[in-house]
Amino acid sequence: MKQGNSRTNTSKLPDSFVDYTRVIMGDRLFSSFLDGMEEEPLSSVRINPLKCSMEPYLPNKVGWCAEGYYADCGGSFTFDPLFHAGLYYVQEASSMFISSVIRKYCSGEPKTVLDMCAAPGGKSTCAVASLPEGSILVSNEPIPQRANILLENMEKWGYPSTIVTCNYPEHFAKAGIMFDAVICDVPCSGEGMFRKDADAMKEWSQYNVSRCATLQREIVECAWQCIKEGGLMVYSTCTFNLHENEENVRWICDTLGGSMLPIPIEEEWHITGTLMEGVEPVYRFIPGVSKGEGLFMAIIKKESSSGSRKVRNGRTKINNVSLCKEWLRCPFPISIVEDTGNIRAIPSTMYQLYSDMKSAGLNILKSGITVGSTKGKDVIPQQGLALSPYINKEIFPSVEVDYATALSYLQRNIIQTASNSVKGFLLVTFMGVPLGFIKNVGNRNNNLYPAEWRIRSSHLPKEYNKILYIQ
Repeated sequence: MKQGNSRTNTSKLPDSFVDYTRVIMGDRLFSSFLDGMEEEPLSSVRINPLKCSMEPYLPNKVGWCAEGYYADCGGSFTFDPLFHAGLYYVQEASSMFISSVIRKYCSGEPKTVLDMCAAPGGKSTCAVASLPEGSILVSNEPIPQRANILLENMEKWGYPSTIVTCNYPEHFAKAGIMFDAVICDVPCSGEGMFRKDADAMKEWSQYNVSRCATLQREIVECAWQCIKEGGLMVYSTCTFNLHENEENVRWICDTLGGSMLPIPIEEEWHITGTLMEGVEPVYRFIPGVSKGEGLFMAIIKKESSSGSRKVRNGRTKINNVSLCKEWLRCPFPISIVEDTGNIRAIPSTMYQLYSDMKSAGLNILKSGITVGSTKGKDVIPQQGLALSPYINKEIFPSVEVDYATALSYLQRNIIQTASNSVKGFLLVTFMGVPLGFIKNVGNRNNNLYPAEWRIRSSHLPKEYNKILYIQ
């Protein structure tokens, strides 16, 4: 997760951005925005309700998200083992507004939700934690490198009812699979991140705004085909201009057949409404006004549908691997699936959707809990199992480590354990929280932490800067 590198110098804001934004905001709102741009960005975290609960260690709550807190963590989360274990996620506070949307319109019966442009995973982890029990979230990212980051964050989050994919929006449109809601946090010109990311300001141009607005409509048009009649689209950007926001929302409603829905908000949240007459309700977060970075969000109901293509149910190889079932203690029925060498535990309620997606040729990176991988006749426990709240801890002897050893493990170094430790797969824990596996082969321990996840910094803190307590 990229952190801000300096306070914004408002004199460096592009002249054309200033001129346009002053007109659409008006002098008073724009003055508040400029004041906010001179302030330090606020850090915020969101706890994982599946893995921990909060003591009143972080008193400053994010009003629109029950699990969100403002926290002065800076970049220290990089060196917090509990962050790598998925007990919390560092997310910009404005983006947590998706929690209010999901809890308002996706409550009650289980829902199927698609996050179309999900990397790095902030809105996906927030959405899946806000959905009713039994729901399914498909978290997609079309760019492979970004999809791998998404995969890592979703594995750490540990929710079994998730599928991570790497496909372009048109692939989902062609698949004919329908969802109750689609989240479209579309690529944008990034004006809302100017305060945190100086590169976003350098890369901004009017041409890029126009290019993004066109791309956004292309993505939305594909996503619209994936929504059931009466279902929802959550459209969002992290930018301010009308072209990528209100104008696109009006286009969605007029061209595709949608109507806009309201979200209850509190006055103390200081959320700004529409900046364009006739397009409402929409929700804008503006630095200097609300406590967060720039964000635009609109909730649109699909009023009509052109119908969907039927997806033929494909046959997926199922192996009832008793060993892997013993490694889990799930309070819900699961199906064990072997797929390209990986063994996954998929909630039975999710299996049909998984099978349909496989049959449609969609590129699936993760489904359910990645329990193990096959190597010859052996089954190697995987990181997804270690970070799952449903791991059977009685199967794997645990090795509790101190802070320095935990960081060394997360660097993927060889760590030492007590000489009388049993041989085989051991679960490394910090403060009782699983971090991953090692394999004790007698004369050494093989570190099984994923190489691509390792902490790469060689300058490690000596003392633990605790960001949250766990219960």
